[in-house]
Amino acid sequence: MNVSLFNNFTSRNHMTAADPAALKAGLKNEKAARDFEAMLLTPVLDSLQKTFAGNSEDANIPGTSDYRQMATAALAQAVAARGGIGIAQLILRHLQPPKVSGGS
Repeated sequence: MNVSLFNNFTSRNHMTAADPAALKAGLKNEKAARDFEAMLLTPVLDSLQKTFAGNSEDANIPGTSDYRQMATAALAQAVAARGGIGIAQLILRHLQPPKVSGGS
């Protein structure tokens, strides 16, 4: 279930694909927001992994920490791609243009 955060925002804000520049900018913002959320989740997940892994003999094998960090980063990316913990949605909501009511 890979639902685009931007598509959720565009449907709520009645933005259409008639403006390709706005759509492209929105998708770029969505990717940036997800990447940022993944960056924030990586140290949290790494801390959790270290807590539950304990000390094992595998920790002495050269390169183990590098592979663990790569796995943690991949997990953070996957979590963020599936909606994460809501940080990307907050960022996208903040990037939305303000609603201005045209009134005279």
